[in-house]
Amino acid sequence: MAKRGGFPGGGIPGNMNNLMKQAQRMQRQMEENQKELEEKEFSAKAGGGAVEVTVTGKKEITKVKLSQEVVDPDDVEMLEDLVMAAANEALRMADEANAEMMSKMTGGLGLGGGLPF
Repeated sequence: MAKRGGFPGGGIPGNMNNLMKQAQRMQRQMEENQKELEEKEFSAKAGGGAVEVTVTGKKEITKVKLSQEVVDPDDVEMLEDLVMAAANEALRMADEANAEMMSKMTGGLGLGGGLPF
């Protein structure tokens, strides 16, 4: 007797269950990687190392280190520029690490090239 409706061998429902399990596993892995990234620190220097800024993966500044020779009351603008440059570089490093982590996670899904329709 022929089956009415449904799919031969139950292929689609079985595949759907596997797909859901894989998605849940990937979600847990992404959450773990995101937490690990948020706890990681990124440091960048400017002015030949005279200014160093450290940020977390959550993009929070945790440390600013200034060499004594860069602190010149007559040239505050230079110090401001160096702090800004170091902070921006540290934030760029955090963004790059986040993008790399996401690329590794989604690399096999084919999500990078747009939608197929």
